[in-house]
Amino acid sequence: MIEIYTQNLEETWFAVAINKQQIVTSSFGPTQKTTINNVLGNVPFNLPFQVFHEPTASAKNTLATLKDIYGGKEVNTNLSLATANLPVYTKKVLKTTSTIPLGYVTSYGAIAGAVGGGPRAVGNIMASNPFAPIVPCHRVVRADFSLGGYGFGLKVKMQLLGREKRGFSSKKEIEVNGGKLTVFPVENVLKNFA
Repeated sequence: MIEIYTQNLEETWFAVAINKQQIVTSSFGPTQKTTINNVLGNVPFNLPFQVFHEPTASAKNTLATLKDIYGGKEVNTNLSLATANLPVYTKKVLKTTSTIPLGYVTSYGAIAGAVGGGPRAVGNIMASNPFAPIVPCHRVVRADFSLGGYGFGLKVKMQLLGREKRGFSSKKEIEVNGGKLTVFPVENVLKNFA
């Protein structure tokens, strides 16, 4: 059975759905109801679930990690994600997105170049990311450094990126899928909105 836990941490609600020590989905939001609904939208329809309003110690640690990611902190995100039932292409996109380091962004097109497919396909996967904010879809922007979309709203995307600013000044390449993914300092996005 999938266990769903919620917690309000510093005026933001966080939720995580766990099955056999793996995260099935995670989310955050301004209210408990919205956050639970976000999680329920990603829970497989054929599996039983239960919502718990008092998290276990393990769930509290996971929720605290979500809060730290949301707060722009450097965290170890070696969390076990339940990706086995996701389409192969979705797994590739999510795995590549997970490699974008804190303080950097990349484009939908750059991810598509690294995994195949097109920018719109990547955007669709970002729009339905079941592991927000663990898989940092907020770090994926348009090629011109405009925000693109974000399911939690563009204001929230800007706030997340603002908290992740680290003062980096140059792009870098990271290895993914046997190729390279170019990432750029988050400041490239933020200066467009100064």
